[in-house]
Amino acid sequence: MEQHRTRPAQYGPRRSRAPLPPQGRGGAAAARPVGRPPVPRAAAGPGRTAAPRDPGRPESPPARAVRALRSMPNPRLTGLGSGLFCAAVMVLLGYLDDLLFGASLTVYGVLFVPVCLLTAVWVRRGDLLTAPIVVPIAFAVGLVTVAETGDGGVGGRLMGIVTALATEAGWLYGGTLVAGVTVLVRRIRLVRRRAAAARNRPPV
Repeated sequence: MEQHRTRPAQYGPRRSRAPLPPQGRGGAAAARPVGRPPVPRAAAGPGRTAAPRDPGRPESPPARAVRALRSMPNPRLTGLGSGLFCAAVMVLLGYLDDLLFGASLTVYGVLFVPVCLLTAVWVRRGDLLTAPIVVPIAFAVGLVTVAETGDGGVGGRLMGIVTALATEAGWLYGGTLVAGVTVLVRRIRLVRRRAAAARNRPPV
């Protein structure tokens, strides 16, 4: 009689096989050592950090001026906000001029130029064209504090403002020109930046 051999049952936990190395995933992933994080590449473009400046090398005056401008506050004013800012600053400077320099129109005109520059720099991009419009209005508003009052009435004050506008027209045109040139430069840079972004945009 033929007898069938039976395999004895094996008890105990089975031994798990060692995992095979990944195949077909590319040589770079397989050859990368385990436990070492990938080395990040240096970021390119405008987000790249600038190289540290040599402390022993003297800094040029233009570089110091640019650094000082970058350290200044950089608000973004609307068209109405830029007009209110310029008018409020000119009224304040007019009162200081009247208090310290006896309402000197020349000092008032000199102080008007940097205010025009700040107004043109701080206005937001969508309202660039409003800066050359609001600075002459702010100049006329600030003249109320330094113009001659005449007989003290409203007519005498208006005549003093008109006379100050006529005699200080050079500072008025100069400050407006500074604001216009600053706005023009910012507009050109904005157009070039948009054109560069459009060229670097990947095709759809």
